[in-house]
Amino acid sequence: MPVRLSGFLHSALGNRTSLQLLRPALAPAPTASHQLEGTGLPRGERRRLSAQMNKNSSNIMALAPNTSNKRETVCIFGTGDFGRALGQKMIQSGYPVVFGSRSPQTSNLIPKEAEVLSHTEAAQKAAIIIIAIQRQHYDFLTPLAEILRGKVLVDVSNNLKINQYPESNAEYLAQLVPGAKVVKAFNTVSAWALQSGTLDASRQVFVCGDDMEAKQMVMDIVRALGLTPLDQGSLLAAQEIENYPLQLFPMWKFPIFLSLGLTAFFFFYCLIRDVIYSYVYENKDYSFFIAISIPNRICPVVALILLALVYLPGVLAAIIQLYRGTKYSRFPDWLDKWMLCRKQLGLVALAFAFLHVFYTLIIPIRYYVRWRTEDGIISKALSNKTDPFNNTNGWLSDSYLALGILGFFFFVLLGITSLPSVSNSVNWREFRFVQSKLGYLTLILCTAHTLVYGGNRFLSPSSYRWYLPNAYMLSLIIPCIVLILKFVLIFPCLDRQLTQIRQGWERNPQYSEQSHYIINKSAV
Repeated sequence: MPVRLSGFLHSALGNRTSLQLLRPALAPAPTASHQLEGTGLPRGERRRLSAQMNKNSSNIMALAPNTSNKRETVCIFGTGDFGRALGQKMIQSGYPVVFGSRSPQTSNLIPKEAEVLSHTEAAQKAAIIIIAIQRQHYDFLTPLAEILRGKVLVDVSNNLKINQYPESNAEYLAQLVPGAKVVKAFNTVSAWALQSGTLDASRQVFVCGDDMEAKQMVMDIVRALGLTPLDQGSLLAAQEIENYPLQLFPMWKFPIFLSLGLTAFFFFYCLIRDVIYSYVYENKDYSFFIAISIPNRICPVVALILLALVYLPGVLAAIIQLYRGTKYSRFPDWLDKWMLCRKQLGLVALAFAFLHVFYTLIIPIRYYVRWRTEDGIISKALSNKTDPFNNTNGWLSDSYLALGILGFFFFVLLGITSLPSVSNSVNWREFRFVQSKLGYLTLILCTAHTLVYGGNRFLSPSSYRWYLPNAYMLSLIIPCIVLILKFVLIFPCLDRQLTQIRQGWERNPQYSEQSHYIINKSAV
C-alpha cells in the first residue's frame, strides 16, 4: 500500500505539473483535493495526501525562478577600470553582463559572474552595448557595423580637452555605425563612484540620444543602478555633456581670480605702508606683521569689496533698464557673466570674513600685543600717570564691535540660504527677501562697521604714509557707491518706473512692435 500510494503521489504531481503548463495563466489552479477525487481512496487518506501535495507544491513554486523580473543581458566593450566597475554594478543590480574584449581570456579583474567573449560573440548576445573605450579605438567597430545594426550603443567616453574634436564622441560613433541607435550616458560618473556605491558622489547621469525608445532603455538601466537620469534631449547635446566633466569650477574662476588679485594688491599695499615705511623712516623692523597683522587687514577689506560687488551688477542692470526703457534688450555679456557668478562672489567674501574673525580672536594671545600692553602699564606706573576714561571712544569701540557682530551674523545667514538644500525649501519671495533685503542690510552694517572703525582718523595727516591712505579707506569706495546708487533707485519716481519695466511695460512701443514683428517673422 505505501509503495502504491507513493507511485500514485508522483504520478499525481507529474500530471498536475503538466496541467499547470497547459493551463492559461489566469485560470484558477485546481486544488490537491480536487485532483484526488475519484481515486477511490478513503477520505482521511485523501486529506493526508492533499496536505502533502500542497506542501510539495509550495516548495516547488518557491524554488522556481521569477522570470518576470529577469533583466536583459547587457554587453560592455572594454575591460578597463570604468568598464569593470560598471559591469560589477550592473551585476549587483541583476543584469547579466557579457564583456567584449580583444583578448577574451578570463582575467582575475573581471567579475566572476560575467562572461568574456570576443567583440563579435559578445555583440550577438545583447541588444544594449556599452562602449567603454576611448574614441581613438573606435575603428574596430566598423567591421561590426552589420552585427550592431538596430542595437543600442551607449557611449561613455570623455576627451582630454574641451571641444577637442569638431563633433562629439557620440556623434562620431553614430557616423561609424549608422545603423545603430547611439545614446550618450555615464560619462559624468567615475569608476570610483560606481565602486563606492554612489554614496559619496553625484548620482546625476546626463543622457541624450535621437531615438526615444533607446534613450528610455538606457535611463531604465540608470535608475536600476540607483542613479538619477537627466534627459538632455537629442544627440546634439552630447558635446556639452562631454565638456561638462572637463570644466574646472567654471563659475568660480572670476571670483577666485578677482579675490586673489585683490589679496595680492592689498598685501603689497600694506607691506609698503606698515613695514617698509617704518623701516625706512623710523628704523623699526615690523616684518613679523606679515604673519598676522597684514592678513587681518587684508581679509576684511577684500570681504567688504566682494560683498559690494555682489550687489553692484544688480544696480547697473537697473540703470540700464531705466535708460533703455525696456527689459527685452540683452545686457552686455560682461554684465551677464558677472550676474551669474554673484553667488560665488558672496561665498568667497564670506570665507574672507571668517578668516578675519579667526585672526581677530587670536589677537590677545600674540606676543607683540601682550608686550605692548605690559610695556604701557609699566610706563604709566613709573611715570605715575593715567589716562581718564573717554566716553566717546567707549561708544565708538562698542558700536564698532556691535556692527561687526551683526554684519557677520547676517553674512552667515546669507551664506546658509544660498545652499541648495536650504534655498530649495523656501519660495521665491522668501529667497528674494533674504538675498536682497537682508543682503543690503548686511552691506550697510559691514560698511558702517568699517566707517566707525576708522572714525576721524582719515583727517589725520599721520594716516597717510607716503600719501597712501589706510587700506580700509580704499575698501569703502565701492560699497559707498553701491549704497548711494541703490538709495537713488528706491526713490518713488524711479522705483515705480523700474517696476513697470520689469512687468513688461516699454517706453518705446514702436520698438516693441518692431521686435515682435521680427520675432514672429523669424518663427514663420
